[in-house]
Amino acid sequence: MADRTKILMIDDEEDFAYFVRLNLEKTGKFTVFTAPRGSEGIKLAKSEQPDLILLDLVMPEMDGGQVAAQLLAHTSTKKIPIIFLTALAQKEQVEDCDGNIGGRDYIAKPVTSEELIVRIESVLGK
Repeated sequence: MADRTKILMIDDEEDFAYFVRLNLEKTGKFTVFTAPRGSEGIKLAKSEQPDLILLDLVMPEMDGGQVAAQLLAHTSTKKIPIIFLTALAQKEQVEDCDGNIGGRDYIAKPVTSEELIVRIESVLGK
């Protein structure tokens, strides 16, 4: 379906990523691509050009802040909205990890599908 919102989820917790993908796609509003590592997520972001990226902050090899910095540095991905997913409790902790949260948003884990959908639609202005 062409009018589905394309979402890229970069998260090393495969069960959580599967749960989110399943629940978002069953609404009929979203198509979700997943990547378990930052490097794979960056490649997918460049090739798929998603409407939004859900990005875990704490991952092995490359954390969410490093992934976001690379996405922001590339002309084809720098304008894609990012929502950080994190188990960190305070927004200040998210800002410290990222250095500059800018216009990006964050959601604390655990999150319900309903909360996630509302936040995605809010960030995308839908």
